[in-house]
Amino acid sequence: MTKFLNLKGTAVTAFSGNQLVAVNGIKTIMAATATNVDTLIEYIDGTTTTVKTAAQVGFDVQIQLQDAVKAALETSWTNPVYDVVLVKAPVSVINA
Repeated sequence: MTKFLNLKGTAVTAFSGNQLVAVNGIKTIMAATATNVDTLIEYIDGTTTTVKTAAQVGFDVQIQLQDAVKAALETSWTNPVYDVVLVKAPVSVINA
């Protein structure tokens, strides 16, 4: 069963207010620094989802995404979508 995080927040120019992000196939979730604005979700297939927020405090967005992936995978197979409201509102979510 494929699982997704549903990143929720206020709609802005580059973010609709809801964005599904695949959980399956994640290799790593990382931010370059503790205050970075980009959190990268890198997949085994070589693609990356970039979640852009206000500056992190102590990797708070990265840690929250990691915790959300764990929680999503612990839910029943009948719950493929796990809602997440990040501590910093997304301003864009880009899959490449």
